[in-house]
Amino acid sequence: MKNSRMKRFVSLPVLGVLSLMLFVYYTTIFILLDDWVGLRTSPGTLNSFFFTLFASLSLFSFFLCVLTDPGHVPSSFYPDDVESTANAKDNAEQKKCDKCFGYKPPRTHHCRVCRRCVLKMDHHCLWINNCVGYWNYKAFFDFIFYATLASIYSMVLFISYVLQKEWGHNKESSLKLFYVMYGTIVVGLTITLLTLTGWHVYLILHNMTTIEYYEGNRAKWLATKTGQSYRHPYNIGAYKNITLILGPTMLKWLCPTAVGHLKDGVSFPTLRDNS
Repeated sequence: MKNSRMKRFVSLPVLGVLSLMLFVYYTTIFILLDDWVGLRTSPGTLNSFFFTLFASLSLFSFFLCVLTDPGHVPSSFYPDDVESTANAKDNAEQKKCDKCFGYKPPRTHHCRVCRRCVLKMDHHCLWINNCVGYWNYKAFFDFIFYATLASIYSMVLFISYVLQKEWGHNKESSLKLFYVMYGTIVVGLTITLLTLTGWHVYLILHNMTTIEYYEGNRAKWLATKTGQSYRHPYNIGAYKNITLILGPTMLKWLCPTAVGHLKDGVSFPTLRDNS
């Protein structure tokens, strides 16, 4: 099992992410900071410390994303009231998977890439060569959050460096080309990560997965056509939604290993339970 998980790193997208993280880290610390203020000065040491902290937390969370099983359906799972599920919504949640031929808990979906059902599946992520599901969603969110902080930090240092550096005319033409390339990369990366983090903050506040968001849009459209209203059944309030996903202790929200609040992943509180 451990060997199969380690094999997830043998993937071009995963190696690409690791290479990009290494490139940004090396450029920020050993080129920008070293050339601008020097690594042995107080500003250099302080900036190196904070950037290394964000980069390390991002890398650690990334490894957890890749190595953590997103959640498999227990072989003993059996819906409590399969035979009495007469309405379409219950039937949709408690039907058998037509590929795994087993019962699917609520919010579980079959991943065509992993070829199995995943608990509370958000999406299959090419960049971690793994599904994002019940057990590794928090690590995934922390990864993109810390990566966003590190990217913003590098971009701010880059802009400050470029604005304050005295540029020569001919001798540094190749260096200018490198900085244009790096600036394009770090700005594009920051915009991408900010967008991705903002998207998942929205999902967490509404306690929904990416799959459920698109399913909900279709359900709203169908409900509107029949003159009814639709509300996501697992949205029980912003703060409760956050604690269900990130944990009850605010200080541990950004700790990717603090997942003691997670239960079995086969049952979830709903609006009906809280009404």
